[in-house]
Amino acid sequence: MNDTAEFLAHVRVWSSVNLNTLRIIGIGSFERAIGCLTFSKTDGGSLLAVVDESNEHTLSVWSWERGQRVGEPARNVADPVLAADFHPMDDNVIVTCGKNHLFFWNLEATGTLTKKVAIFEKHDKPKYVLCFAFAFNGDVVTGDSNGNILVWPRGTFKVAQCIANAHDGGIFSLCVLKDGTLLSGGGKDRRIVAWDMAYQRTGLEAELRETVGPVRTLSQGKGSMILVGTTRNCIMQGTLDLNFSPLVQGHTDELWGLAVHPHQLQFVTCGFDSHLYLWDVLSRTAVRCMDVGEQSQCVTYHPNGDLIAIGTTKGKWLLMDMVEQKVIMEENAGSEIISCIEFSPDGRLLAVASHDNAIYVYQGDEASHRYSRLGRCQGHTSFVTHLDWSEDSTFLQSNSGDHELLFWNGAQLRQVPDASSMRDTRWATQHCTLSFRSSGVWPDGADGTDVNTCDAHGDILASGDDFGKVNLFHYPAAQPKSPCYSYPGHSSHVTCVRFLHDGARLISVGGKDTAVMQWSIVS
Repeated sequence: MNDTAEFLAHVRVWSSVNLNTLRIIGIGSFERAIGCLTFSKTDGGSLLAVVDESNEHTLSVWSWERGQRVGEPARNVADPVLAADFHPMDDNVIVTCGKNHLFFWNLEATGTLTKKVAIFEKHDKPKYVLCFAFAFNGDVVTGDSNGNILVWPRGTFKVAQCIANAHDGGIFSLCVLKDGTLLSGGGKDRRIVAWDMAYQRTGLEAELRETVGPVRTLSQGKGSMILVGTTRNCIMQGTLDLNFSPLVQGHTDELWGLAVHPHQLQFVTCGFDSHLYLWDVLSRTAVRCMDVGEQSQCVTYHPNGDLIAIGTTKGKWLLMDMVEQKVIMEENAGSEIISCIEFSPDGRLLAVASHDNAIYVYQGDEASHRYSRLGRCQGHTSFVTHLDWSEDSTFLQSNSGDHELLFWNGAQLRQVPDASSMRDTRWATQHCTLSFRSSGVWPDGADGTDVNTCDAHGDILASGDDFGKVNLFHYPAAQPKSPCYSYPGHSSHVTCVRFLHDGARLISVGGKDTAVMQWSIVS
């Protein structure tokens, strides 16, 4: 594929064993993006049905192993299509659903697609048919935005049975288990309800906690286990007669804050969803999730590892005791976004940088864990973006939105006017993207906002940019356009990168993709 074709909507078929690409399909045939995919069921999956995101949400069928389309595509409907699937018993039938529609498609021997519109008869037609599943006898079972479950017998397009008000609000997912039990998952009510093969309640149901969010999708797990994907980036695992526990957790809104534990294989993240997550590196799981009550922008660990400070988007910063799992102090540092926050290496001082162009410095009391304001460093002409303390906890260096690099005596709250005198200062961290030792991370043609973050360990400097890449440089990277290795992974801008205390791994977080990635440093 050339560079232009790479960005066109297309389908990739992957091997689930070795993750190799088996076939690339439809370059130039689809518009905007791919909305739905489904393999045929009765012939071992030789056909692939695709619905794109064009104005007509076009449906096309492909012989994917040959990379050829079967017949001509069919215009679906102007409204969004939410799901598509081949019938498991009738190899020529495809069902699609979405806003204001439920369609039954027939794939003729000539490759022509013909459409039958579902007839709701006396039943209220829902605004959205949100999901469907196939029962063991071939019935099509739909869940809709009215909270109703409708049954469409195999080979017909009319409703045979209606389970009214099965859920309070829309039904987001239906799943038929190996024993024929039908599960329905509600959005508003967060309930999972079991139905027998006659579509009667079995008496088993569960309700997810509000913190994990409504049901988004249901699937059969190993044995009797049920997997539940939620609207808040969680995958839950369990059964209806036992509790559901998180298998995967994550943030649900833009993610900026990241800090690594000073001497354990743990790190914390925070973001605009107002949640703080404590992660274990080895198990790659969330150990703890706490609601801090504020949209968060940045976070840092105290050198003892027991305290963390969190900067919010409303000018407030919080001091949290991670042992007691509670906030022990709240303080306002202006009224604008707290862009970065850093403890001094000895833990006595805390620097809090704001979008009001100032750096607020606080002094801590070791016994009470309380911090009182010493004053603020003023001199930047734009919002402060990055901070570093010197190894002796005396000096600060800082960057701002207009690409300044300034130096400060942190305890005396005074700017150091002679920048050259700071050239050989040893810094405890390397978070400033524009400094004597990191200026080479900026690529040719960068506009000053393309590089969002950096961190150093030993002789390696890592950066994260607006193009979703994590970049590794030799440290110091003082020469313009220093060479680097670039690693894609994020689908959004990389907002923060941090090395673990031993330097063996690097953690990166994405902004709008809300992803947390762990990288191994192999050489």
